[in-house]
Amino acid sequence: MPMDDTNNRIAELEADNRRLRRLLDQRDAPGELRHRLRSTMAMLRTIIRKSAGARRDLDSYVGHLEDRLDALMRAQAAADEQGAIDFHKLLADELLHYQVRDGERATLAGPDLHLQARAGQVLALAVHELAVNAVEHGALGGNGSIAISWRIDGDGPAPLLTFVWKETDTTAVAEPSHNGFGTEVLTRTLEYELKANTALAFEPDGFRCTIQFPLSERVGRGGAG
Repeated sequence: MPMDDTNNRIAELEADNRRLRRLLDQRDAPGELRHRLRSTMAMLRTIIRKSAGARRDLDSYVGHLEDRLDALMRAQAAADEQGAIDFHKLLADELLHYQVRDGERATLAGPDLHLQARAGQVLALAVHELAVNAVEHGALGGNGSIAISWRIDGDGPAPLLTFVWKETDTTAVAEPSHNGFGTEVLTRTLEYELKANTALAFEPDGFRCTIQFPLSERVGRGGAG
């Protein structure tokens, strides 16, 4: 990888990030907006840095980085417009980015779920990593399919949400030899941000990812809304 070009690109992106932070400090932005934008910029910085650590050439690095940022910003735009992020739409939009429609090579099944902005961004990034992995290494790279489901169990202030991404393919998927950015998002980032437990299984008929976390008020809410 041409490291000089990569480092220059990172420096430019982080310079933009710093300018946005200074602008927020100078303008009379509402407190909630300041908090949301600072949270988004912190996540952008993490994505930029972690993406640069992958072993890719510059074009591939830029392509993966742009896709991650797009996923993040789609979630942010939904939160800005709707006040919350519709989980079904988040999933459908990410799959559509790869020309996969609900009811064709993918099925989506679960109750209404609306996410707060931060939780929606984190999950958007996780879903993006699952989708791009399926395209590059899994079911969507061949003739396979994906069954995506989620359920909410229990009552009270923090019922348990269980999300399952199950790929079915004719070719067995081998466990990767090293953990990349996607694995870190699915395990460490989700655990830190949502107190989630994630299980990754490389089954004979395809990859399975199961994510469970408490659906507290700061994360989101189930049902209509």
